[in-house]
Amino acid sequence: MAVKESCALMLGGGGARAAYQVGVLKALAQLYPRNHGIPFDVICGTSAGAINGTAMATHASCFHLGVKKLEWIWRHLDTSRIYKSSIPGVLQHLSAMFLKGMQTDLANTDAGSLLDNAPLRDLLNELINFERIDRNIENGHLTAISIDTSCYNNSQSVSFFQAKSELDDWRRARRSGVRTRLNTEHLMASSAIPLVFPSIRLGKWYYGDGSVHQLAPLSCPIHLGASRIMVINLESPHKQQPKDLEYHPKTATVAGHLLDTIFSDTLNSDLERLTRVNGTLSLIPPTSRELLSLRNIDTLVIKPSEDLSEIAKRFYMEIPFAIRRLLGLIGINSQSESSIVSYLLFEKAYTGTLIELGFNDAMTQMDEIKAFFNIAR
Repeated sequence: MAVKESCALMLGGGGARAAYQVGVLKALAQLYPRNHGIPFDVICGTSAGAINGTAMATHASCFHLGVKKLEWIWRHLDTSRIYKSSIPGVLQHLSAMFLKGMQTDLANTDAGSLLDNAPLRDLLNELINFERIDRNIENGHLTAISIDTSCYNNSQSVSFFQAKSELDDWRRARRSGVRTRLNTEHLMASSAIPLVFPSIRLGKWYYGDGSVHQLAPLSCPIHLGASRIMVINLESPHKQQPKDLEYHPKTATVAGHLLDTIFSDTLNSDLERLTRVNGTLSLIPPTSRELLSLRNIDTLVIKPSEDLSEIAKRFYMEIPFAIRRLLGLIGINSQSESSIVSYLLFEKAYTGTLIELGFNDAMTQMDEIKAFFNIAR
C-alpha cells in the first residue's frame, strides 16, 4: 500500500533551463538542518529534470550535500560536456548523418539527430552512482524515483521507476509505469529531445524525451503514492505583447514554440485538471472518497518570474562558434525570438544566472513553501 501523506518532487524538462530547479532546491535546503534527508518521499523527473532528480535521489540521505553537488556541476558546466560542439565534432557528426541519409532503412540502423550528445553519457557515468538509489530506498530515505520517457514504438508515455517493493506497475490510457533498475540509458532516453538528440534503445524498443507523449505528467507521482506534489515548472513568462505578423514566422520561431509546447503545455493542463478534481472531491463526503479510492492532491508550483528566452539572449555569444553557425542555418541569432537557445545553452554564465533566479523566486514564495512543508514560520 502507498504511504499516506507522501510528498513528491516533480521536475519538468527543459534542457539547460533545468539549472533553475537547482536554485529552487537550494532555497528549500535552507529550511532544514545540514544532516537532514531530502523532504521528499518520491522524486519524478522528465528530460533534464530527470537528471536533476536522479542526482538528488543518490543523495537522499543528505539534502544539503545533494543540492551542493548538483549546484557545483551546473555552475561549472559547458556545452562540450553535453554534446559535441567543436567545429570538427559538429562537422563529423553532420557528415555521418548525411551519409546515413543516403543509405536504405535496412542498412542504416543508427538514430539520426542534429547534435551528438555522447559527452552527456560520459558525464552521467562519471557523476551518478545508481547503486546509491537502492541503498537509500532500503534505508528509508526514499520511497520511489521515476524517469519519464516516450516510446516511439507505441506512442506511449512510459515511467521507469525504482521503488519499495509494495509499489506496483500501472497501466492507463497511453501511459504506464514499469519497475526497473535505473541506469544511465534511462536518463539518456528521457533527455533525448526529438530530432536534436538521438533516440535510445531500451530492451527491444526505442525511447525519446519524456515530455513528447506525456498526457498526464502528474499521474506518475500519484501512482507512486504522493498526496502532496511540489512542481518546479520551467515555463517562463513571455513579456512581449502579441503583435501582428507581417510575414510568416521563421523556422526558428516555430521550432521554439514546439519546444515550449512539448515541455510546458501538458503540465499546465494537468495542473488545471487536478485543481478541478480537487474542487469536485471537496463536495464528496470523506467516506465516499475512500470507497472510490480518491484523494485530494495538494500542489505547490514554482516557476520562473522572468523570461528565460530573454535571459538566454544576453549570453548568446557564450554558445560555441560551431553551434552558433549551425543555429544560424535555421535563422537563429542573438536577436531571434526563438526560445531554442534557452534550451541548448549549457554554459556556466547562463546556468549560474538561472540558479540565482530560481533561488530568488523560491525566497519570494518562502511563506507558501513553509506552509506546504508544515514548517513553523
